[in-house]
Amino acid sequence: MRHLTPREAWALIQQRPDALFVDVRMEIESLYVGRPPGVENIPWYEYPDLTPDPAAFAAAVEREAGSKDRTVVLICRSGKRTVDAGHALEAAGFADVVNVLHGFEGELNDQFHRSSSTGWRFDGLPWEQM
Repeated sequence: MRHLTPREAWALIQQRPDALFVDVRMEIESLYVGRPPGVENIPWYEYPDLTPDPAAFAAAVEREAGSKDRTVVLICRSGKRTVDAGHALEAAGFADVVNVLHGFEGELNDQFHRSSSTGWRFDGLPWEQM
């Protein structure tokens, strides 16, 4: 698995429009907090269970990707869920998995706020919100 900063991941997506960009957050997070344009929402886990099913996740990504050889770029809130999701994809045979470091909202600061020092939104990259 490759680990790219949000800016590096955005550049990759621009250079490789065939890459599948996947938001692994719960659907409600993706819709209400915001998300990058063109991202597909395939949750790593969903409410109310909040329990990942790695095989089901990999199968859903494969259905969307059409091939395990397609580059898959993963983003979540802070870049932690995507590591586990990426490992699941690699275990399922995906050849090129990319983790977006710091995710969409980035790390917590001293006041427990996100989007203040790292992340997709902090870097000023394009995003949309419901």
